[in-house]
Amino acid sequence: MSDSSFRISGQVVDIPGRHVYPGEVIVEEGLITGIVPGQSAPSVFIMPGFIDAHVHIESSMLVPSEFARLAVVHGTVATVSDPHEIANVLGIPGVEFMIANGEKVPFKFHFGAPSCVPATNFETAGARLGTADMDMLMGRKEILYLAEMMNWPGVVNGDTEVMDKLAVARNHKKPIDGHAPGLNRVQAEAYARAGITTDHECVGFDEARHKLDLGMKIIIREGSAARNFEALVDLLPEFEDRVMFCSDDKHPDSLVDGHINQLVRRAVAKGIDPFRVLKAACINPIIHYGLGVGRLMVGDPADMIVVKDLASFEILKTYVNGNLVAENGQTRIKSVRADAPNKFHSRTIDPSQFHVKAGEGRMRVIVAQDGQLITRSEFLPCKSKGGLAVADMDHDILKIAVINRYTEVPPATAFIQGFGLNEGAIASSVAHDSHNIVVVGSDDVSIATAVNALMNCKGGIVTVKDGRTTLLPLPVAGLMSNADGYLVAREYQHLDQTAKSMGSKLGAPFMTMSFMALLVIPELKLSDKGLFDGLKFDFARLFE
Repeated sequence: MSDSSFRISGQVVDIPGRHVYPGEVIVEEGLITGIVPGQSAPSVFIMPGFIDAHVHIESSMLVPSEFARLAVVHGTVATVSDPHEIANVLGIPGVEFMIANGEKVPFKFHFGAPSCVPATNFETAGARLGTADMDMLMGRKEILYLAEMMNWPGVVNGDTEVMDKLAVARNHKKPIDGHAPGLNRVQAEAYARAGITTDHECVGFDEARHKLDLGMKIIIREGSAARNFEALVDLLPEFEDRVMFCSDDKHPDSLVDGHINQLVRRAVAKGIDPFRVLKAACINPIIHYGLGVGRLMVGDPADMIVVKDLASFEILKTYVNGNLVAENGQTRIKSVRADAPNKFHSRTIDPSQFHVKAGEGRMRVIVAQDGQLITRSEFLPCKSKGGLAVADMDHDILKIAVINRYTEVPPATAFIQGFGLNEGAIASSVAHDSHNIVVVGSDDVSIATAVNALMNCKGGIVTVKDGRTTLLPLPVAGLMSNADGYLVAREYQHLDQTAKSMGSKLGAPFMTMSFMALLVIPELKLSDKGLFDGLKFDFARLFE
């Protein structure tokens, strides 16, 4: 027998049939050719593998091949992946890089065509993808869907280019993913009527329930920054056919700890029927997106996992196309060489470029919220020194700046509350979705030091504490490392701990910071062009 031909016995988990029985699974050349019931079998459970129904691989700071090495340990066999992070930097060549790198390992990546590059016209990205680009991408067999349509105002208001992109997806008979937080009922109805089939941005139960009533499917998200599992998991008992699980954005240290298996375990622990939970985690994404992933049926590819029980879901073995890719907590996928395409205009930034003249009246401040991508906007007193607005650490008001990485223009600087730093600065070239440099800091010298460290290495994440710089380079588009994923996870964890030692109480300070430039998530954000009101969808003044 070849490595992908074998027999394995255990308790077979038949999710559609809603029962478990002793049996033997027969695999020949990667395909399941038989499932034979028996009188007895070992007390391990054989079931379909887990699927992340919406994820940006780039947020793991790992190239796809390294992401796979870590994910299979947790029983993940496939993802539905939106490559719009790298597309915002490199355009179509970035999407092609993700596809090619993912094909080098035994794992099932399913990519979408990034629908919003750039996400808005109020920021500078490294590329622009129009309707013709969508048509070309959607014609490729590797592209299964139109990725999240973040420009919900364009959908609701019938913007010509937006509607043309939606029409392209319909013409190719491929599903359209949504991204529509906080819409009122009328807006949500218009959004659903446009043919958008999913949303992973629901924050509250009622919002998600309304979108389900409109015919959309809800993807419950639990990532490194945005966590909506607790608010939405009670949808499962009533809507088991129309709910999926996703991570959306998962930092490398979080991926080492777990993946979709964690959501399955938590949902079952809440008393939800395991078959309903497993349908969301293993079956619904296959049906919705038409994935080439096995469901533990005769004739399917052997994409399956062996777990200790149906409570802890401890992963004993993971198979993809019959290949044993993980066993007893260890990955069996070998690292492969990856190139490092990038687009980065390096230069030196002077601290004076972050000076902000103090205005009269109160100052508009971004208020970050732990575990959420949404922010609040508040008018707070401005602390000034020598005629300049400065950080007010007594009230947790720090400076935030976004620096264009594609061309030389002055930084955009504002103020933010919620990060809790009492010294230094943290910065990143991961700044959704255009991926300019974003920095949060206590003083202009530390801010400039952090930014210049990223300029020198053309992308990464960095802390500046006590004048000391600690850096994790991300040479692939300034978003990902091409090093060993476990090493990257350890280095990232060290930076995360350093940021927390500087006073941050956020669960994931770098992940939260990376979304402070994402203009399509309300309420107040900052792009390289200035402060942006996500409710009015227009620029905002810093001072009242």
